[in-house]
Amino acid sequence: MFNSPYELDKASKTKYLNEQLCELTRHHYDSCELYRAMLDARGFDLDGFEQGYKDIPFLPVRLFKEYDLKSISDDEVVKTMTSSGTTGQTRSRIYLDKQTSANQTKVLTSIVSDYIGKKRLPMIVLDTSAVIKDRRLFTARGAGILGFSIFARERFFAFDEDMNLDIEGLKAFLEKYKGEKIFLFGFTFMIWQYFVREIHKLASAVVNRSIDGSDSSKESLDSSENKYIFDLSNGVLIHGGGWKKLESEAVSSEEFKKTLKALCGIEHVHDYYGMVEQTGTIYMECDEGHMHVPVYSDIIIRRPFDYSEADIGEEGLVEVVSVLPHSYPGHVLLTEDRGVVLGEDDCPCGRKGKYIKILGRIKNAEIRGCSDTFEKK
Repeated sequence: MFNSPYELDKASKTKYLNEQLCELTRHHYDSCELYRAMLDARGFDLDGFEQGYKDIPFLPVRLFKEYDLKSISDDEVVKTMTSSGTTGQTRSRIYLDKQTSANQTKVLTSIVSDYIGKKRLPMIVLDTSAVIKDRRLFTARGAGILGFSIFARERFFAFDEDMNLDIEGLKAFLEKYKGEKIFLFGFTFMIWQYFVREIHKLASAVVNRSIDGSDSSKESLDSSENKYIFDLSNGVLIHGGGWKKLESEAVSSEEFKKTLKALCGIEHVHDYYGMVEQTGTIYMECDEGHMHVPVYSDIIIRRPFDYSEADIGEEGLVEVVSVLPHSYPGHVLLTEDRGVVLGEDDCPCGRKGKYIKILGRIKNAEIRGCSDTFEKK
């Protein structure tokens, strides 16, 4: 483990990834029959392989929906994770052993701690506890909640099973930890659909009662003592997934942050990009609005017509690589997302490595974001 997930410059990181990913490729080639067959079909000469990790053949991420790809025996599987998906969609199946699961937790801890600190915090989950009841079979949504829960000193779920906001419970939790730093986690579309809209409705009701005098005990929202229904000015929110639905409602990242600040006072809002096929490796957004690539992974933008590497600033298909997948050959994957590398080693926030922007799904790709899968009863 590194002291910081963003400490290596381009040259040092390239050397590290070349060593780790070439070794992983040999491991999966020897241990996974299907992976070996795919590399053989490509004519990939592993013994004579001396190029860098960018020349390792990628697997389309969709293959994990069609095949059971694993590099361990069945009795070594300690956890099976599945991707999110709407009804009728085939879901990816990711098989984890103890080593891979432990490494995912260590790397996730390293990345998130760089943004919220190493101290465990009171945590508000902007979701329902129903999604984590069956721990034997994780969906991406449940795995996200449980993964980020390692940063919690105490955890509070803000919604019931029907996604109704627990108003009194939330008020009590915030009162208990008044003045302390609060960690919030949720999925983007669900935060907007069920949290932001509900708070807006509550705030409007208070204003109306104050104006017409029907509730003289309520102070105006403009007063300094009661500016917010829920005061989250000490909060740090990490969220991800579900932007496709927000785009259809013309909600930008900037509007998302601005609205949360206006309604709750929260100033530190960090989006992240990640997927169940490479759990643990996430790309967090800094205060400059850039998503950062940690030392344990890389993002390569591929031109769609020949899969050559795109230049900085050039849009293309997103390839993700990670040193974490030991139990399954998911270390070099071509996603169904579009993105662009904005720069490398020179973000104003001070973090080294590439910083990127994810532009959305490719045309006709399935909707599968974590928060796209909930249908309110």
